[in-house]
Amino acid sequence: MTSWDELTGQEEAIAVVEAAAADPDTLAHSWLITGPPGSGRSTLAYAFAAELLAQGEPDGGEHARRLVAARTHPDLSVLATDRVVITMDEVRQLVAASQYSPSMGRWRIVIIEDADRMAERTSNVLLKALEEPPPRTVWILCAPSEADLLPTIRSRVRTLRLRVPHVEDVARLLVRRDGVDPELARRAAREAQSHIGMASRLASDPEARARRDRTIELALSVRDASSAVFVAAELLDIAKADAESYGQQQDEDERAALLRSLGVEPGGTVPPALRSAVKQLEDDQKRRATRSLRDGVDRVLVDLLSVWRDVLLARLGVPAELVNAAVGDLIADVATHTPPERAIAAIDAVSIARRRIESNVPPLLALEAMLMAFRTRADRLAT
Repeated sequence: MTSWDELTGQEEAIAVVEAAAADPDTLAHSWLITGPPGSGRSTLAYAFAAELLAQGEPDGGEHARRLVAARTHPDLSVLATDRVVITMDEVRQLVAASQYSPSMGRWRIVIIEDADRMAERTSNVLLKALEEPPPRTVWILCAPSEADLLPTIRSRVRTLRLRVPHVEDVARLLVRRDGVDPELARRAAREAQSHIGMASRLASDPEARARRDRTIELALSVRDASSAVFVAAELLDIAKADAESYGQQQDEDERAALLRSLGVEPGGTVPPALRSAVKQLEDDQKRRATRSLRDGVDRVLVDLLSVWRDVLLARLGVPAELVNAAVGDLIADVATHTPPERAIAAIDAVSIARRRIESNVPPLLALEAMLMAFRTRADRLAT
């Protein structure tokens, strides 16, 4: 097993970091890995870290790779957040940790998984560390694009851009790594639009597939303003259910782990002196839930973009594979009665809804406004 086994379709990027790791004397000390969601940014970051930390290990680096995989290597510092923003205090703590000398090998690796979630003031704290990094510290930042970071940050890092993997590459990964049936793996990879994490979830979770199918059914059933309101409410419920299914077990595991570390028996009462720690965890989980809901709504919107993309291609007669081939008959029926300009208007409405939600417009209002552009059934009855 190698550090690169969890990556697919990124051969050029892997070759770059392998060459960099093999030449420590010219290794850049600050990296930025960019790429679309699901392309494997953080996966590549940890694989790169594993290769660097494995150098000089007597067992060929297998022990170091296992520690990196478990996120327990003493020379690896990580900042990853499920909240909306990365705080200044979190970055300050990471900068302080980056000053320590390596304890096991040649390098200390510092990874920020969601560098795009730093506000400008927070980014300036990081900038000082990037300007004068310790000689044996390597920073690896991950973000969707270079534009998500300040120009001063971008000027001090070496950028590595990942591409969207091919559907076939993602499907082969699911078959090889997770033992998924090849046909299901290909459908999941296609419907996830090559997002590796989402493809894995669709392939392994029947409820996630059912929620997605219901999303498409609802989106194509809007007839008038009244139905748009009802559909918006149900789409929001679907996003909530998706977010809860992802986070509920994680919340329970975190609470149980905290109580164990505090010496509280399962079902026991938390002593007053320890309640502040539990309250802090609960507050963190609430903030994460807020982000998870926003991400869940965005996943719904990405699925809707794929639906209207398919409708437009079907209407224009473009011989391209549908993302939603499993409901190809429904797509073809809607395309028959939907002028190209209406499909384009629906795509624009989804994009506007995504921007509004990112700007903190209440999701329900953004969904209702978007769905007013989806009234294909009303158009069909009028023709």
